[in-house]
Amino acid sequence: MTTASLESRIEESFAAGADTVSDVDALDTFLELRNALEAGTLRAAEPDAAAPTRWRVNAWVKRGILLGFRIGALTQMSGGDALSFLDKATYPARSFTPEDGVRIVPGGSSVRSGAFVARGVVMMPPAYINVGAYVDEGTMVDSHALVGSCAQIGRRVHLSAGAQIGGVLEPVNASPVIIEDDVLVGGNTGVYEGTIVRRGAVLAAGTILTRGTPVYDVVNRTILKANAEMPLIIPEGAVVVPGSRAVPAGYGRQMNLSVYTPVIVKYRDEKTDLSTTLEDLLR
Repeated sequence: MTTASLESRIEESFAAGADTVSDVDALDTFLELRNALEAGTLRAAEPDAAAPTRWRVNAWVKRGILLGFRIGALTQMSGGDALSFLDKATYPARSFTPEDGVRIVPGGSSVRSGAFVARGVVMMPPAYINVGAYVDEGTMVDSHALVGSCAQIGRRVHLSAGAQIGGVLEPVNASPVIIEDDVLVGGNTGVYEGTIVRRGAVLAAGTILTRGTPVYDVVNRTILKANAEMPLIIPEGAVVVPGSRAVPAGYGRQMNLSVYTPVIVKYRDEKTDLSTTLEDLLR
């Protein structure tokens, strides 16, 4: 079946609403979608040089994922003698073999079905990769890190301990978070609401990026913001750290208060690259 055919069948089943709950054809269509997502042949968002953000969002894929939740019955899933889970039957946890080339260290990590995990990915416990996510080759998903639904993670990315990459299934036209190749995401960092982090950027520990977060680029003396057409985009090679700015008026100024803001303090250079060579030693 072609992608166009799968798209039309997903759209038809999704539009049918509750009538699809017991529809065998709808289940088969969803399973075809899920298998393609796991194989990496279909993505919730994909590179597109012609698009304003250089990424094209496939909203119909997210509708297909929502279809899976609609038609799946709640069922008990076993994780071994001591573990039991309850989830939709359409979304069991994925299992891997040595031939997959994915390293999942013992201790409670899980990958939901419908997520793509490439060869060379390392997961440190506990970590979680949700449905629709795409995690490319050589990426490290460290302890307590989350890759949310439909998030797109590039090659050789390090998601440090406690990093949270937000997911998005509703509204279905919202853009997923995109982390491009060779990005370092520091510990306890959160990237949400469709933010795009360009290739080679470094997000220092504790940095929070959302659609409503202005980012102050002190190198280029500009302020980066999302707008109605574009998400927040962190430039290639930017080094972003948590910062603050003074409340300019009223009681906030009277009390010398400040609010959080991320700051681009520099762009990646050889010294920054040296600090990330630990990655190769851990793989």
